[in-house]
Amino acid sequence: MSCVEGNAPNGRTAGSTRVASEVEKEIYAHGVSISEIRRGSAGTAFSVTKGSSFNRRVTSATPMNFSGPAKGNALLRTKFSPDGTATRGTNNNCGNGYTPWGTYLTCEENFTNVISRAAGDNDLRSAKEIVALNRYGMTQGRKSPYLWDTAGSEDLFVRWSASVTGASAAEDYRNVFNTFGWIVEIDPFAPTSTPLKHTALGRFAHEGCWPCTAVAGKPVVFYMGDDNRNDYIYKFVSKALWDAADVGKGHTAGIKYMSEGTLYVAKFSSDGSGTWVELTHGKNGLTAANATYAFADQADVVTHARLAGDVVGATKMDRPEWGAVNPINGEVYMTLTNNSNRVSPTATPTGSQLKPDTANPRYYEDIKGGTTSQKGNPNGHIIRWREAGNDPAATTFTWDIYLFGAEAGAPANVNLSGLTAVNDFSSPDGLWFDQNGMLWIQTDDGAYTDVTNCMMLAAVPGKVGDGSAITAAGGTPTIKGANATDATVRRFLVGPKECEITGVAMTPDRKTLFINVQHPGEDGSLTSPKSAWPASQTDASSTKRPRSATVVITRSNGGEIAV
Repeated sequence: MSCVEGNAPNGRTAGSTRVASEVEKEIYAHGVSISEIRRGSAGTAFSVTKGSSFNRRVTSATPMNFSGPAKGNALLRTKFSPDGTATRGTNNNCGNGYTPWGTYLTCEENFTNVISRAAGDNDLRSAKEIVALNRYGMTQGRKSPYLWDTAGSEDLFVRWSASVTGASAAEDYRNVFNTFGWIVEIDPFAPTSTPLKHTALGRFAHEGCWPCTAVAGKPVVFYMGDDNRNDYIYKFVSKALWDAADVGKGHTAGIKYMSEGTLYVAKFSSDGSGTWVELTHGKNGLTAANATYAFADQADVVTHARLAGDVVGATKMDRPEWGAVNPINGEVYMTLTNNSNRVSPTATPTGSQLKPDTANPRYYEDIKGGTTSQKGNPNGHIIRWREAGNDPAATTFTWDIYLFGAEAGAPANVNLSGLTAVNDFSSPDGLWFDQNGMLWIQTDDGAYTDVTNCMMLAAVPGKVGDGSAITAAGGTPTIKGANATDATVRRFLVGPKECEITGVAMTPDRKTLFINVQHPGEDGSLTSPKSAWPASQTDASSTKRPRSATVVITRSNGGEIAV
């Protein structure tokens, strides 16, 4: 169950307007928790250290500062911060990231969920503003599913409406939408520090932010995905060069490495090559004279990174989610969860539909029980690339598709990676490399749940170019990696019904693995629950409400995991 429904004992009070006391709880329930945990003397049991000075909440109401090119720009000015240098809150956070200097990155994904915009608001906007708002899904008349803006006249509530109500941006929250969709840096070791929203890394539905290995005297490079159908993969290359002396310097280091640099978007070519296209004002058509959108300055480019990607012709992907960098060879992997907007290569696309391409090659119909339930690319795939010269700051790369999600019994032109009953999966989402180079894959699926639940797999990856050319279902040629085998990809665990397996971390000694089970029984309700997990772990007849939880995994012999 979501935090929204879970904060009232009997669920959310029905109606077109919200109850203030419920919304207040929800605002403070959204966000990020920092907790100190301690391992017990036996070496396996963990517990939260109550009263730790590090324990805190970063919520939808927490004050935050901006860094980078959009800081102080008119696009970020609101009643709360008339000079556009600050805001409040982080929302709908998804994947995460970390920095070489020891801070945590949280990523604002479905931030449109919390913001409404009044009908008729277009009449009070410039044509340019309307283009930008529409591209990010904030159309006029859009009501947030949370309806936080309807709970009262207090600033805590009205700030969730991106409607023009005052004489200027300093008198209302017309720009509040622009204050979300950023990478947010939190210093877990400085409990009184103010989180930073780093605008240089672009604004979109961030699924996460993953660094390459930091090398002295070289830029720090981060990879990011925009979790939206037909959107893009990005990377950021810092202007500052890495100095290990910055470890532990918190936001001082964050500003040094993440407020100045170059933002790029990926273009995948059909021959297995690729280009990182620079998103810098004045280059590649990103100017005030552009016919699609008139970019005024670099603040405009990063705030509307999706529009910049459109202009430079970036490759539209099948929902980029988590990324990971192989610590052994530096190659980069990213999950492409699925895309129902792909249509047959022989069809005429309409609206947001797209034909397949080499990097997103599949169109097929998923048949279950004699009826067509899903079309497009319902099972997803994992793409990977190797930067030219193994230099993360390079502007060209080579790529292939590491694995295609599929059911083991699917036709060969769907099950392109040769998955079997021990490793078939669908809709890859979470992705993480441990220090030994083991790749952990997590799923968030709706296409294969008639047979199994969402899962986590362990994989020993090869390298870009270890496979061959092939033709996918629908007739589109592509480039795939070596087929999976029982020795290279295996299912590690399966979660409870209607959950998502997400988040993964391992202790430095590799003896404890942490994963999260999110929204078990999500299709149920208070009166008709579909799961009682985790209470059902110890009482199979339990009728308690399902709860998201962190699972701690150790080996029975106390040894290292996955060796």
